[in-house]
Amino acid sequence: MQILPSALVDLFYPNCCAGCNTPLFSHEHSICTSCLESLPLTESLNDPENEVEKIFWGRVPVLSAGALLYFVKGGILQNILHQLKYKGNEGAGEELGRISGEALLKSERFNAIDCVIPIPLHEKKMKKRGYNQCSFIAKKIAQTLGSEYNDYSLTKVTHNESQTRKSKFQRWLNVKTVFQTQQPEAISGKHVLLIDDVVTTGSTLEAAAQKLLETEGVRVSIFTVAYTQK
Repeated sequence: MQILPSALVDLFYPNCCAGCNTPLFSHEHSICTSCLESLPLTESLNDPENEVEKIFWGRVPVLSAGALLYFVKGGILQNILHQLKYKGNEGAGEELGRISGEALLKSERFNAIDCVIPIPLHEKKMKKRGYNQCSFIAKKIAQTLGSEYNDYSLTKVTHNESQTRKSKFQRWLNVKTVFQTQQPEAISGKHVLLIDDVVTTGSTLEAAAQKLLETEGVRVSIFTVAYTQK
């Protein structure tokens, strides 16, 4: 029996699932079917009073906000996001973007999106990491929605400290002046979908949305792959 070169590569260097690290079948891409089916859906994208949207009430006037999944510590999604954020697993980001885009297409509250923008990294962090994990997700969402992808109109100009151990107020102080818009004419009058991987307090997304809304005619909706419940 003749074994094709590609089959030999798969035999000795199998592509493994970003969630459970088991070898993938040929029809699977970066995340196995079992892991995809086990992801904890919020099922709330059509709810105008969903948990993510409530984060921004009274803080920033967004049209809609929502998350596809719940973030569960120690769960499959944490493994996938770790692979995406720290290992540069672009395929995992694309799969998350694909399922996110398909969910957004089915939602009545995230239609007519003109432009998809990922939360940017500061130049120093971008240089160190070599990629922005949110861009992998956002590009696939834009492709799925048939919308423009824009990674240049929103930039991060301050290299702020880690948010991990800060209070809600400290997080807000830490990010309120870190974003800047460039080439605002590219987003003027458009409905922008702002993308992040995980939302906890929403401070970063709030600051980014406020900056985008300074451009004439811009409307902003917010979408994150996951939401960390309190």
